[in-house]
Amino acid sequence: MNEDLSRQIAARCGDRKPKVAIQGFEGCFHQIAAQQTLGSNIEIVPCATFRKVAQCIEDGTADIGIMAIENSIAGSILQNYSILQNSSLKIIGETYLLIQQHLMANKGVRIEDIEEVQSHPIALLQCVDYLDQYEWKLVETEDTALSARKVAETGSQNVAAVAGELAAELFGLEILEREINTIKNNHTRFLILAPKNSNVVAHNANKASLFIKTDHAHGSLFKVLQAMENSDINMSKLQSYPIPSEPWHYMFHIDLEFGNVEVFVHTLEAMRNAAAELYVYGVYQKGN
Repeated sequence: MNEDLSRQIAARCGDRKPKVAIQGFEGCFHQIAAQQTLGSNIEIVPCATFRKVAQCIEDGTADIGIMAIENSIAGSILQNYSILQNSSLKIIGETYLLIQQHLMANKGVRIEDIEEVQSHPIALLQCVDYLDQYEWKLVETEDTALSARKVAETGSQNVAAVAGELAAELFGLEILEREINTIKNNHTRFLILAPKNSNVVAHNANKASLFIKTDHAHGSLFKVLQAMENSDINMSKLQSYPIPSEPWHYMFHIDLEFGNVEVFVHTLEAMRNAAAELYVYGVYQKGN
């Protein structure tokens, strides 16, 4: 848990629990990431879409939000870079979550009783090697945790779900098989987002996220990146994404890691001078 971040957010909420917007339903991996970062003394605000997460933070429905930005297997979630670019949010932290998918069912159900398994299509795909051992009907749903909740609500004795451990705990399901996902080293990176005017300060900051726009002249991107050449700054992410209003033109999202804030500030100014446009989403402490 990021105790410093959790303490600051709790202090700004007074006697009430901090409201955290997540994409998905109660018990989903976004909620696990939220609790991993801020502890369990929070109120979850479920959102159907990532865009709704941003809206809830902006209109004050939620104090902060947790949003997945990339996965170690599937790669970047491009739509979320656009949401960052078009919203008035700032990044105040990040967290990494090991994704573990479990097979769960109502109490008393045995493996041989199962006829159908429900889950999000990505979760089913992640577990294909295990699921292929059985002749089960695979039913795609909109969310892993929602699948678990529906199995619990129906009380079915022949339907199982694939979801995270929190969903099993919340809905009273038994985990029949743990970690059935094929690739065990599967991590998702989540951003912690706050309103732009939030005064949450990341102490011991050593990472920054920003976007740049170049003038499309030959070597323009190289000139921006060259500003880091003689510093101890590490570029851990360079992601291009399209500009909808300018076909075949791109913005670039950059994540920088640094050990010295003064060096970062100096380097940032050099990058700003070389770019047509540069905007910093947030300066924060690197997650783990």
